[in-house]
Amino acid sequence: MEYREFGRTGWKVSTIGTGTWAMGSLWGVVKEDDSLAALNRALDLGVNFFDTADVYGSEPLLGKLRKSRREPFYIATKMGMQVNPDPGGYTRRNMTAFVERSLRLLQVDTIDLIQLHCPPISVYNSDTFRILDDLVAQGKIRYYGVSVERIVEAKKAIEFSEVQSVQMIFNIFRQRPIEDFFPQARQRKIGIIARVPLASGLLSGKMTPSTTFARDDHRSFNRQGAAFDKGETFSGVDYETGLLAVEELRPLIPPGATMAQMALRWILMFPEVTCAIPGAKRPLQVEDNVQAADLPPLSEASMQKIREIYDQYIRPQVHQLW
Repeated sequence: MEYREFGRTGWKVSTIGTGTWAMGSLWGVVKEDDSLAALNRALDLGVNFFDTADVYGSEPLLGKLRKSRREPFYIATKMGMQVNPDPGGYTRRNMTAFVERSLRLLQVDTIDLIQLHCPPISVYNSDTFRILDDLVAQGKIRYYGVSVERIVEAKKAIEFSEVQSVQMIFNIFRQRPIEDFFPQARQRKIGIIARVPLASGLLSGKMTPSTTFARDDHRSFNRQGAAFDKGETFSGVDYETGLLAVEELRPLIPPGATMAQMALRWILMFPEVTCAIPGAKRPLQVEDNVQAADLPPLSEASMQKIREIYDQYIRPQVHQLW
């Protein structure tokens, strides 16, 4: 496992973390025993960064992990989705209540990293960050960052000096951050958490035109943004177009690797990225994810071909939207 510096925190974070959205909600049936086994396996393999949110339902699982294991690791949670999209909901009272609830569920005295959970851009103002500064001073949180939908939101957030990290969708199907955000993040020493790294499973290479999803799986009901930003589902890419692009990517998979591992290794080719947070619901999925960190760097020819596939199939659909 490789470890990279996380913003200006002094942390060394595993380049492959574990996202826990799928352990809590909107991804079909999940068994708690499987989820806990997956979290424990991740720790066994050197993962030391876990991402959750107060609306995922997975904070209690990480609380149990914290109590049962002695190894040091970092938990990043998020807050504010309960009041989205109302910018007036980000009050001192509400934000303090969100943090205190997460403290209880995570069974900790201090939250490692709290992230504003994709709020309207107007929330990124001095009043909001003053509240977060006060929560740091009170010892309730160590550091704070933001999780965003759009690059313009990321740029606005990092104007504030104590923002340590930006969590954003970054994968083979969402390449705009390379040119439009990474240079600024590098200059300001911002940690970048790459979420939706496999485009909701499209980049696993396992889906077909006949693949079906459970009714409570967002991949069945949110393709056009019926419940939340459609960029969260298949990275905003039309499903059929995504499948065509995946077939073009198949010949580039390194020997002995899977498409998912190649897709994760592609993300790690960019030193601005601190870690990718693929989801997992079972130990075997964690093992597959972690193996991506051990792959050798992709060749320049492969990187160029991936860019060409993006330009042909994906760029016209999504590049300017987020």
